[in-house]
Amino acid sequence: MSPDPRTNEPAPTPSEGGVSPALPVFLSTEHWSLLGTRSLTWAEVMSRITIHLTVVSAFLVVLVLTAQRTGFGTPFRVMAIGFASAALVMGTLTAIRVNMASQEDAGLVTAMNRLRHAYVDLAPEIEPYLTASIHDDTRGLMHSYSVGQRRNPILHVMGSTSFFLMTVNAIVAGALGALVASAVDASTGTVAVVGVLAGLAYVLAHLEIARRVFRDKPFDVHFPTPE
Repeated sequence: MSPDPRTNEPAPTPSEGGVSPALPVFLSTEHWSLLGTRSLTWAEVMSRITIHLTVVSAFLVVLVLTAQRTGFGTPFRVMAIGFASAALVMGTLTAIRVNMASQEDAGLVTAMNRLRHAYVDLAPEIEPYLTASIHDDTRGLMHSYSVGQRRNPILHVMGSTSFFLMTVNAIVAGALGALVASAVDASTGTVAVVGVLAGLAYVLAHLEIARRVFRDKPFDVHFPTPE
């Protein structure tokens, strides 16, 4: 082992197997960076959802006060249609951001699965102590999301933030459709049908946008789950 010409001391050698001693530090730094990014992403998303729901609640309060003052005549209908339209636009923009954040989150979790795979490569004895997956395929992603528990995919989707926001927006879309039908003096049955169809149309549009967002996988699979 030749000495370092600057210090006249023996130069450091790679650890056994040619792995740099600094590699675990680099991996853990990257892991913390991904965790920080994930935390900031969802903090932003939850803040936007809170603002949206607060605005919708404020719209409802104003409408109630307006109805008490002027009744359900033309001023109320105009204000209600305007508020519902604004709430639907805000909700749609928020829903798009939630879908994008969900895709980003899937990529972050997948990336952390890869890092765990590297940890196991460096120290195989730690694998029994890991709860999240070390594989970067869809099964590994869902394993990490459910913390190793079996979870029905339908219930997973229905319990998601995106599905919750879609439901709120669909209710607003249905109300907007019913308000517009009522404004043109449609019958009660027609108003109800238009409201239901408007809500369903929004749900279908939202699901189609979500399908396109999640159509592409975040990464190529390097460490698939063993069969």
